[in-house]
Amino acid sequence: MGNVSNWYFRIAMCWILAGITLGLVMAGSHNYAMTPVHAHINLLGWVSMSLFAFFYRLWPAAAATKLAKIQFWTYVPAHFVQMVTLAMVIGGNPGIEPVLAIASSVVGAAFVMFVLNAWKHTATPAVAMQPLGTAAGD
Repeated sequence: MGNVSNWYFRIAMCWILAGITLGLVMAGSHNYAMTPVHAHINLLGWVSMSLFAFFYRLWPAAAATKLAKIQFWTYVPAHFVQMVTLAMVIGGNPGIEPVLAIASSVVGAAFVMFVLNAWKHTATPAVAMQPLGTAAGD
């Protein structure tokens, strides 16, 4: 899988582009029905994934755990399904709401995984960040 921190941040950047695009479409059309989707994309996509990325960058021991990988592979697809189904429910398809509820529950479970991992690893200090353009050990 590679570096979980890098993957979280790359995916977060995709979510902020999606959130900005949705915001611009809503503003251009003067139709703000998808505001809850916009807010969830920005908070759970951009902000939360960026925070996961930075945490795992500062605590590489936490990023190296099996729990970090499970949390990543739980959170990322469940969040995507959550955003799609939230848009569908707001768009007038209430029949998809049970899928939204399941996806939201899975996202919540992934947050619990993150909290457990972070709680365990914050008993030790974070790794000092390296200046830009240098690698650790140089």
